[in-house]
Amino acid sequence: MSAREPRPGVTRLSRLVRRWRFDRNPLRRATDRVETAVLALLVAAFLIGTPFAALATGAWMHGIARQAQLAQEASRTQVTAVVLAVAGPPAGGQNLAWQAQARWRAPDGREVTNEVPVPSNTVVGGKLQVWTDRTGDFTTAPLTDSQVAGQTAIGEGLGVIASAVVLTLAGGLALWALNKRRMADWDADWHATGPRWTTRA
Repeated sequence: MSAREPRPGVTRLSRLVRRWRFDRNPLRRATDRVETAVLALLVAAFLIGTPFAALATGAWMHGIARQAQLAQEASRTQVTAVVLAVAGPPAGGQNLAWQAQARWRAPDGREVTNEVPVPSNTVVGGKLQVWTDRTGDFTTAPLTDSQVAGQTAIGEGLGVIASAVVLTLAGGLALWALNKRRMADWDADWHATGPRWTTRA
């Protein structure tokens, strides 16, 4: 019989069972079976607990983003600005945003002049919509619903990663403790059987 041919009665399932220590091999130590049980618990915890962790962190991130969105919508206003001068991107920076000097009127009536990003086809004297804060200074647009949804998805992804990290650390600590116990058991067994195999002068 070739060395590569499986032994009679040995199936893939039985090899898998032996590999993961689900058999009744008398040579298995208790720590081996504990390690298998810990691994099974960690896998089950990941499969069952991770979706809940993802939903929890996603909801938490959604709440933060939604609160920021509402605050920005309440404190920011879109006004019409007049373009005073247009400056293209720096040499070699065609992918950078164009900038323009624009002027608009603040809520208190004063005129504000500031540099704002504009499309490349903007011309002097043209008008554009800009977002300002309560004082009339230039600011960014409030968060959109798609941005809130994106941050929610990021939160869910972070929940999955956090669950994996926590369970991996727990598994590593459990394996370290089991290996420490194995070493102690092996040391005790050697002290019990070593004198029978060795002779001392």
